[in-house]
Amino acid sequence: LILGKLQASIHKQSVMNLKPLLNSLENHSCNNDIRHHLTNICRLLIIDRNYILANNAYMTMAIGNAPWPVGVTRSGIHQRPGSAKAYVSNIAHVLNDETQRKYIQAFKRLMTRMQEYFPTDPSKCVEYVRSQ
Repeated sequence: LILGKLQASIHKQSVMNLKPLLNSLENHSCNNDIRHHLTNICRLLIIDRNYILANNAYMTMAIGNAPWPVGVTRSGIHQRPGSAKAYVSNIAHVLNDETQRKYIQAFKRLMTRMQEYFPTDPSKCVEYVRSQ
């Protein structure tokens, strides 16, 4: 009973969080980077059923491939020669906007559910748990 209520509230929250994404896609006002990544992720999920590559594409969309995506550039007391390259320009800005962060996380929930509902070869799954 408690698990059902939790799942229902997560579903309701996900639907609410995905509405801005759907509206921006309908109005053709979605960020080009996000739209490109979502297209790639959907192709990997629906056509290829390769959940590992889809998860990698999701991580690239969410945090980017910068060496320090959160903005940390100095891990010690001394400045290192290569750390200047990883300063402000490579920070992922997708998660800085609260609305974008919410619908990107809701999209990840959809990806997880899709792997549950449409199982594929275990070598293409992120966390393969055999259903009983």
